[in-house]
Amino acid sequence: MNPRSLRFRLVLWHALWLGAVFLVTGALLYFAVGRYLEQNLAKSELARAHRVAALIVRLGAVPADRYAAEITADFAPEASGRFIRVFRPSGAVLYQSGPPGDDSFAVGQIGPPPPVPGVRRITQADGTELVLVTLAADRPGPTPASPPVPFWVEVGQSLAPALTELHRLLLALSLGFVIVTIVALAGGYVLVARALRPVAEITRAAEGITSRNLSERLPLPPTGNEFEQLSAALNRMIARLDEAFQLNRRFLADASHELRTPLTILRSELEALVQRRGADAEPDAAMVNLLEEVQRLAGIVENLFALSRLEAGLAQTPTVSFDLARLAATTAEQMCLLAEDKGVTITCETPAPVMLEGDRGRFKQVIVNLLDNAIKYTPPGGAITLSVRAHNGAVVCEVSDNGVGIPAAALPHVFDRFYRVDPARNREQGGAGLGLAIVKAICAAHNGRVEVTSTEGAGSCFRVFLPPPRPR
Repeated sequence: MNPRSLRFRLVLWHALWLGAVFLVTGALLYFAVGRYLEQNLAKSELARAHRVAALIVRLGAVPADRYAAEITADFAPEASGRFIRVFRPSGAVLYQSGPPGDDSFAVGQIGPPPPVPGVRRITQADGTELVLVTLAADRPGPTPASPPVPFWVEVGQSLAPALTELHRLLLALSLGFVIVTIVALAGGYVLVARALRPVAEITRAAEGITSRNLSERLPLPPTGNEFEQLSAALNRMIARLDEAFQLNRRFLADASHELRTPLTILRSELEALVQRRGADAEPDAAMVNLLEEVQRLAGIVENLFALSRLEAGLAQTPTVSFDLARLAATTAEQMCLLAEDKGVTITCETPAPVMLEGDRGRFKQVIVNLLDNAIKYTPPGGAITLSVRAHNGAVVCEVSDNGVGIPAAALPHVFDRFYRVDPARNREQGGAGLGLAIVKAICAAHNGRVEVTSTEGAGSCFRVFLPPPRPR
């Protein structure tokens, strides 16, 4: 997937946001559960401290070993992994439980009693954490008239079981984060793909619209969202472009058609005048030049008329199957006379027949225009090669020369109308700049394309790619 595409960024942001929400929620849950487990343990130990205090109050003033026996019998702190200590506010210890049977904490590292009662959390040297609850209470004195005797009860337990459950929760959250991330990526990809499906359809339709089929329109997805509005806006733009192209083609065709008749009459009259004057005396040079300019203007008009019909799709004739290699060889022989006058050689390489379907006359015009262009811009002594072959499922017609070449800045414009590269492609040496535009239009009319590669001062190579004939 392209990391710069909108789909990739939407899927990534979707996954990141869901992952962030899960992380924040998981962190809050982790700390909340940890806090709850600690408070619940403290609450449980406080209740146990009250029961121990009640036992001490019930026993009254008895020897210390009696306290130990009763507390051990009722609470069994060593066996249950708990800590119990009974002491006076002065610090004198009346009872303290021994090491737990499960070695969950070290009794010797608990330290002295706290200065005030309450809940505290300590961490021992080995990292063991304990929650201790200290409760202040009073027991009756030895006689009814004696004042009550104050004492404190401290009860505690290791946090290890609670931390184990907390670690299990952390493991579950980590596994859940991985699952949520995978589901977010997969779900985001599906959701984004469904959301952007209209864009893909609009893109496919837009790629198929060219200047030859501007009557087609983009699909309007019935979503009611911005994509539908975008498609409608693009359709309106295409309609305006279609209207502008139609007006341009209509003007070009009408102007060319209207100019053909007066130019033909003017050329005929000038030819008649030149012939009449030539019978008795030399024809007037100005009149001859005028006749040449009229003929050149007539050629431009004819080319414009042909180009407008090609671009409008009105110049198509019923396709026929023919051998393009043979047509190229015949055309090269005909163009050799023009090349010999320039001192240029033409080599035709057609090793095998290459069948093609289309307008035979138009393809001959393509070869003639490419060869004529090569002859004009190849100096005397140069060489031109014409080849026709089938390559990678396409028919390729190539014309290469070792002439003056084309500057790199001019290559993107050589197929534009009336484009000439100065100073090599000037009015006296070249034509009106319509030959290559006609080649491109003929190739496009037959679902083909033409490309050019050139090095200034080393020559140029024009390649025509055409689809092969359909199997019958």
